[in-house]
Amino acid sequence: MRIPTQIKPGTDLKFSDYDPDSTPGINEGEAAEHLAKLSRKLGNLQELLFAARQNSVLIVLQGMDTSGKDGTIKRVMQDVNPQSCRVESFKVPSEVELSHDYLWRVHNVVPARGMLTIFNRSHYEDVVVVRVHNLVPKSVWELRYDQINNFERLLAENGTIVLKFFLHISRDEQKERLLARERDDEKAWKLSAGDWKERRYWDDYMGAYEDAIGRCSTDYAPWHIIPANKKWFRNVAVADAIVHALKPYREKWEESLSELAKEKLAELAAMKDLRS
Repeated sequence: MRIPTQIKPGTDLKFSDYDPDSTPGINEGEAAEHLAKLSRKLGNLQELLFAARQNSVLIVLQGMDTSGKDGTIKRVMQDVNPQSCRVESFKVPSEVELSHDYLWRVHNVVPARGMLTIFNRSHYEDVVVVRVHNLVPKSVWELRYDQINNFERLLAENGTIVLKFFLHISRDEQKERLLARERDDEKAWKLSAGDWKERRYWDDYMGAYEDAIGRCSTDYAPWHIIPANKKWFRNVAVADAIVHALKPYREKWEESLSELAKEKLAELAAMKDLRS
């Protein structure tokens, strides 16, 4: 089963065309079992990725506050080996980071070969937040779309599999989730007055994300719109897209490991006398 979420390059994106409540291709009763299967497949693919060390995987998660970036990581990556997986979060840039170009801190933490890295927020903050809050002039952030595309092309051409996900929730759903945090003592630590303040800029954020995703979804680094009002569907959709993107590499990785195994066995055979 395929859950279509990928945005074609050059799409004139409008979020009004995407229902955050939609759950195409699956119902809630099937979701848990399907996610478990996908998670096991992802764990197996990640093991091959790590062993073959021919590629790396970069997963970008973006979305409004409460869209579920942390929850997605927890649920989708449940069978991934933490030895070869890392999460990077991007907060307000430090003084040192601000003294470099905006991609400096990003390039510094992209995954090495064999590794899977998840960006919880990313370099896209530099065409979204800076635009919404007028932190840099339009003449500056306007150039960044092409710069980001070139940066991601560089990664892809050097073996990084780049997958980007926007967790699409509605404004009403965000309000419900913020209020739910206030009622839940165990999640009160997530509360931030800033979340309510940022809601005032909802339409500005939507416009900024529409441009960023429409202009930066490419064949080599595609964006996916994930309907995320239903958490169970969000998790299955992200897992499905990742597994679908990695499956074509399986044969190449397995062939590489088969050749490596032959080399290791030959080395051991040559040492037969020493092992007696």
